[in-house]
Amino acid sequence: MIQATAAGLFCQPGNFHIDPWQPVERAVLTHAHSDHASPGSRQYLCAAPGERVLRRRLPDAHVETLPFGQAVTIGDTRVSFHPAGHILGSAQVRVEHRGEVWVVSGDYKRQPDPTCAPFETVRCQTFITEATFALPIYTWDPAAAVVDDILDWWRGNREQERPSVIFCYVLGKAQRILAELRDRADGPIHLHGAMSALTDAYRESRVEMAPAERITEDMRGKALARSLVLAPLSARGTPWMRRLPNASTAFASGLMRVRGVRRQRAFDRGFVLSDHADWPALLSTISDTGASRVLVTHGWSEALARYLRETRGLETGALRTAFEGEAGELTSTEGSAE
Repeated sequence: MIQATAAGLFCQPGNFHIDPWQPVERAVLTHAHSDHASPGSRQYLCAAPGERVLRRRLPDAHVETLPFGQAVTIGDTRVSFHPAGHILGSAQVRVEHRGEVWVVSGDYKRQPDPTCAPFETVRCQTFITEATFALPIYTWDPAAAVVDDILDWWRGNREQERPSVIFCYVLGKAQRILAELRDRADGPIHLHGAMSALTDAYRESRVEMAPAERITEDMRGKALARSLVLAPLSARGTPWMRRLPNASTAFASGLMRVRGVRRQRAFDRGFVLSDHADWPALLSTISDTGASRVLVTHGWSEALARYLRETRGLETGALRTAFEGEAGELTSTEGSAE
């Protein structure tokens, strides 16, 4: 029913693409991250909670929305969105055709997240799953414990009047950190300019977060010495960082589970906070769907497909896509300009 093409995942019975990476006639989107929501398509359909974020990302696009759980007929298919728990508005796409059900999960996680609806299990015959962290080494601690570590690190830096800079993705991760700090922040929080518009979109969507102020041109040095600063990784090593002398730097990502990555990138701290499913969650989710066929995209796709085939007897395959997942954070230049 759904196959990989040069433009992206294509549903022939419905004549639409899911998260295409080239312009198409009709794009059905799982969420607004740039590797899933590419510009240039004639029409876009997304889950209603993600509308404001998507419009910030694609301001000139023709966007239609659909509430979670409500089905619509597209061609010869019935399509509905179901929460994926990844970022605000992230959705799984359920496609039904002649009694057969496929689910394209997009990116997803099972951990609680105050910025978005929790993941909803959708039963299906074929499940298309991500594999960003599909290795047994990737397991996540409770977010509250990670926030405890962030607060301890921030307080220690404040005592030395050093800014605390957390590099993180501009959409999803930054807002999740702000939401986790809503009732716990005990100092000023500032944002790189690239974070502001999307954070505003979250606030407009009634996501409650800790107060945060955009860094302006006249803010530097002592004015930010006790601040927690959220910035995209692309800001690292740029002239923008000169306004934060002697800053302690950290990176918030599931990639920080591997200590060698933190040492290689020379961060002072690494906070293991991911918006993707860890290894146990991937396996339990696949089991929960009841799917007999599992197709795997991006990340450790071949490894996960082989594991499911050899240990669970499932029919599996790997789909090549342009999706980068969280690993793309280490190379992304998105959000570098204020």
